[in-house]
Parts: sequence; structure tokens; C-alpha cells
Amino acid sequence: MELTKKTVHYTEEGKTVFDRFYLDEDYNVPEQKEDVQRVVYSSAQLRTEDVRPVENYVKVTGKAYFKILYMTQGEVKLSVLEGKIPFEEMIYAENDGGETFFIRNERTEFSVSVVHSRKLTLRVTAELELGRERMRDEELTTDVESDFPVYKKWQKMSLSELKISKKDTYRIKEEIVLPGTKESIGQILFFDVSGRKAEIRPGQDELFLRGEAEVFCMYLSPEEKVEWIGQSVPYEGRILCEGMEEDMICQIRQNLEDPIVDIRQDEDGEMRVLGIEATLSLKMNVYSETETDILKDMYSLDRECVLDRKEGVYEELLMHNQAKCKIAERLTLPELKEDVLQIIHSEGSIQAEGERYTEEGIQIEGILHVSFLYLRADDEQPYGSWTGMIPFSYLVEYPNLPENVSASPSYRVEQLAVTLAGSEAVEVKAVLTFDIFLKKMISAGMITTVSDRPFDVDASAKRPGIVGHIVQEGEDLWSLAKKYMTTVSGIMEVNSMESENVKAGDKLLIFKENMSIL
Repeated sequence: MELTKKTVHYTEEGKTVFDRFYLDEDYNVPEQKEDVQRVVYSSAQLRTEDVRPVENYVKVTGKAYFKILYMTQGEVKLSVLEGKIPFEEMIYAENDGGETFFIRNERTEFSVSVVHSRKLTLRVTAELELGRERMRDEELTTDVESDFPVYKKWQKMSLSELKISKKDTYRIKEEIVLPGTKESIGQILFFDVSGRKAEIRPGQDELFLRGEAEVFCMYLSPEEKVEWIGQSVPYEGRILCEGMEEDMICQIRQNLEDPIVDIRQDEDGEMRVLGIEATLSLKMNVYSETETDILKDMYSLDRECVLDRKEGVYEELLMHNQAKCKIAERLTLPELKEDVLQIIHSEGSIQAEGERYTEEGIQIEGILHVSFLYLRADDEQPYGSWTGMIPFSYLVEYPNLPENVSASPSYRVEQLAVTLAGSEAVEVKAVLTFDIFLKKMISAGMITTVSDRPFDVDASAKRPGIVGHIVQEGEDLWSLAKKYMTTVSGIMEVNSMESENVKAGDKLLIFKENMSIL
């Protein structure tokens, strides 16, 4: 007897590790830059270069890139400082060497203190959410081949199976042409490029991408007039992905990295075009959903079948969804006073505090960190900034959520708008997107080996040839046929049954079919 088996692949996510570390540095203003009077706005972004396990630690290396927008001394005007701070962080995470680690989410806070006009103190607070996963295989037994007749029982299982696991990138290259009301560009002071809407769709051997990048650029005109522009830049393209099919389901973690904004000439040779480039980094696990018949049990009337079983853990996809949490908050900010004319630019990031699984669904708790740059009616100090936070709680609905599930959410700020709401207040409206990939773990006993041997003649001879049986809860015709060494069709024929359906309390007459074993 020989079993027919199929191997299915999965990624198993381990416990997430959260880490916070600080980067402190005394920064000397370069000689070619003007003296610092006051810092107007600052931001920093981590760029991870390597994630590598070292014994019971994970070493994360990279750089924190920062930008500082400031007012100069003497002739008061805007200028910018840029730089990077390298880091190497050892994060404690026990592992057996078979796991792969990756950055699930990251967030930074950046503060700048002026020591004097030529020296600043910088502090980066970095938060990392370190994910881990391992590849594992499970075997499905789907059939058996035998030289003698065997009666088989199958069970249908709805399973998800990992087909593709890879990393890839897509390079975004777009342009913004300045409207006629804007001055030409002399020098870029400050820019921010962040990912917003994103749609990723599988095709045959490829992925289709469509999304938007939110671009903000503050610059000096050739006459050193301060101008700025904020605009959504759409992009679309495709990535080759061998083995991809249209009906597959993609779990993709995406991150917009290495943004570049440069000055370009328009058709008339004037500097009125902004070139936008960035890398969309994708970490993808691609699954297919299948309904498989697995071999649950077997018996023969000719020989005794001896089965060995092992408990396997399989996965079923319950939900793949983009849940959207809308935030609308009015903030009273007395520090703004009455001289604020306009909100120039805003940024937001999500700090996830955790998720809880309830009967109603997945409860996600977190904080939306918001910062914005504004213009005020003060010729001496025309710019200011504010940083704060808004807590949120959001339920991803899934009524009667079963046990043994995992969601592995990833999140991003899809929309953010900060507007004035009176002399000392602003209104913050945001849409937070949570990519939910909800899976259920299914335990199932699987036949691993089978052998056959002759029946015990004496034991078989003692079995009655005719039995009256009252059906008990959980019994079916197949289990009764195996128990009394007959066939389902034989029981149905004797009892004049038109279907195999029975219920507790039914009375059956059962004849032992295999008389040769007596």
C-alpha cells in the first residue's frame, strides 16, 4: 500500500519584538551655512541597511537621515541643514537560527536644540517593530494505492498555501510642473515625499501597482522669495513575478524609501519642474486558496489496514481586507494665538500600541503623531511648527471571531489634512489604513504511513453476522460500515435507504459482508 501525498508551504510568524533606542549627537553647522537663529521645522527618517541575527540578538544597522529648516541670524531668511547619523542596534530576540527577521514598522521622533549659532544638539528617538518568520512544510495525504480493494473516507479542507515569498522594489519616477502662479525654482529648502493610496493587484506572472505619493516642496525663487507646493502625484506600473496568477491573494508590506526631489527645466528652459523619485519596497507572501480532499480513514474487507497518524497545523484564510479608520479631531492650541495665517505642511505617523482579539473582531489601539508647519503674520518670525499626538481605537469587525487566529496587520496614513479652525484651534482629519490578513490555524490528524496484515481469524469469527444498531450522536454510515466490516452500499440496501444521511436514534439492521474471514 502506498500513500499519495502533497506538500503545502507556509510562513509561520513568531512573536513580534518592540525596541526603542536613542541617537544623540552634537552637530556643528558647516562653514558654508549661515548662523542658526531658530529652528523652524525638523524631521528624521530611518533607513535600515541590514537586519541580521547574531546568537540571541538581532543586529540592525542603518542611518537616520535628518533635515532641519531654520531661520538665519543677521539677514533673517530660511535655510536648511541636512545630514545623517549612523546607528547599530542590538535587539534581544532568542532564535534557533531558522527564523528570518524583518522590520515590520518603524517610527522616529526628532528634536533639535540650539546650543549657539554654530552648534546644535540632535536627538533621534527610534521605535522599531521587529517581525520574524520561518518557512514550514506540512504534508497532506490525498489518496492510497493498493493491490486489493480499499474503502476510503475523504474530508474536504479549505486551505491557503504559500506559493511565492520574495522581496522586490518598484522605482517611482514622476514630475511636477509648477503652476503659472508659482515662481521658478532657485534652491530647494525642504521636501517630504510620503506614500498615500496604494492598490496592488496580481496578474499572470506580474503585479500591477497603482498609487499616490504626497509631495511637499518648499523652495527659494531666484530672487530668494520663499515658495512652496504640495501635490498628490499618481503612479502606476508593474513588477514581473514568475508564478503569480490573477486569483492569488497577496500579503504585501510596502514602504516608500529613498525619496529624491530635484530641479529640472521645462520646455522653455526655465527651472519650473520638480523631478520626483522614490523606491517602493515590497515584502510579499502570495497565497492560493484551495479546497482539498484529504484521506481521513480507510479499511478493507480483505486485509487489516494499520494506520499511523500525526497532528498537522494548516492555515485557512478568513479575511483579506483594507480597514480604514477615520479620525476627525479639533485641537485647541493656545500657543498658536491669533497670528497664524495658513497651515503650510503636515506629516503623520502611526504608533501601534497593540491589537486584541475579541468576539466582535480585532481591536487596534494606537497613537497618530501629527506635526505641521505654519505661516504667521510676523515678518521677523514668519514660520512656526507644532507637534502632538491623537490616540485612537478602532475595531476591525469580524463577528464571532474564532480562536487560534492571527492578523499580522500593517498600517499607514492614507490621508491627512490639518486646517485652521479659529484663532487658537486646528482640525485634524485623517484616514488610517490597516491591511488585515486574517488566518485561522487548523489542526488535523493526517495519515502518515499505512501497512496491511491478515485479519485475526479468531477475533473475526466471534463477530456476529447480523447486528441491530441504534445510531448514536456523531456516527455516520461509513464509520458503521468499518466497525461491522461491511460497506455503506450494503447497509443502504438492507435498510432500503435512498441516502447516506442518518441521525441519532435511527435503527439499522447490519449484515457482516466479508464472510471469507470467518
